[in-house]
Amino acid sequence: MPIYEYAAVDKGCAHCEAHFDLRQKLADAELTACPQCGAPVKRVLSAPNVAIGNAHVLKEGNVAAKGFTQYRRAGKGVYEKTAGNGPKYISGD
Repeated sequence: MPIYEYAAVDKGCAHCEAHFDLRQKLADAELTACPQCGAPVKRVLSAPNVAIGNAHVLKEGNVAAKGFTQYRRAGKGVYEKTAGNGPKYISGD
């Protein structure tokens, strides 16, 4: 479901004057009033949030720097550490 940005047409509450986001189905009608104060609002065009390529994927080299530990499946029920702190192997035994 897309996230739409709305803003107050004239005067409204702090919520709608500062713009607010609302997640709606594509089939839903456009919102005409602020859900908090009832002031008239309009949908605002905004830049889409798009992840291009693998920029949004956390690389193994950065995993430890971000405080995470990454494991890769090494066999049935056995996982081997590829990055970060923690035990070298994890198994279900």
